[in-house]
Amino acid sequence: MTNTHPSLVAGSGARLHSERGIAMIVALMSMILMVALGTALMLMTTTETKITSNYRNNAESLYAADAALERVMEDLLTVPDWNNLLNGTAKSALVDGSPSGPRSYADGKILDLSEIVNMANCQKATTCSDADITAVTVERPWGLNNPRWQLFAYGRLNDILQTGTINSPYYVVVMVGDDPSDDDNNPLLDGVVGCAPGVAPQKIETDPPTWDCNPGAGVIALRAEAFGPQGNHKVIELTVARTDTSELERGYTGQRGQDEQNRRARKAAVQSPGKALTNQALNLASGGIS
Repeated sequence: MTNTHPSLVAGSGARLHSERGIAMIVALMSMILMVALGTALMLMTTTETKITSNYRNNAESLYAADAALERVMEDLLTVPDWNNLLNGTAKSALVDGSPSGPRSYADGKILDLSEIVNMANCQKATTCSDADITAVTVERPWGLNNPRWQLFAYGRLNDILQTGTINSPYYVVVMVGDDPSDDDNNPLLDGVVGCAPGVAPQKIETDPPTWDCNPGAGVIALRAEAFGPQGNHKVIELTVARTDTSELERGYTGQRGQDEQNRRARKAAVQSPGKALTNQALNLASGGIS
């Protein structure tokens, strides 16, 4: 039989049941939990901020491209011969210099106007050959009738209004090209024999085949691009057709009415291409420019 000293037993029990240091462990665990929660909250806040910023920039780039289209509609009224649009000789009043070369915008980033046009015409930054432009691709399946985009307007969105009331980091470009429905195999000339409303063109068996009327006569395409911070880029393409009047009326007739178009043609503050506007106002309520 082994005898155990009572003091040793009592001492061992005291050490086994001691709670000294527990408070420090609990405090450390609580601190780790609070740090984890704080880090998660910070990451969530940062992510939400980025999502909000991206959404805002994405929406603003779309509005910038749309505003550029609205702006150049005024200048289309001053061009009686649309062939001058298609061959690049006619320009909008919204230009900031030579139609080529680099432009700085937003955060000091650089755009090259020539590269923008090349990307639209043949999806590469270098100079497009005739074979590149007429190549049948998924984006441009019309072959010889592929539009040859020409710069028409280009500049900072701020310059749309001379009053300096627009504060935007976006740079906008608007190009003009022949509508692909124009079947004359010459995208630098507008078709001359249009089809009557509601009448489809009839194929004539020639080599190459031709049609008795051209559905693309009096129709051009506009391509607006907006470039902004964080690589935001939006493209809008729009088809514009002549009205059935002898005046210099253009698209939007169905949306705005012939009477309003007549008033705009006579009274709008539009000058010949290359000159500044005398007056423009941005209506934030309706989103239009008048």
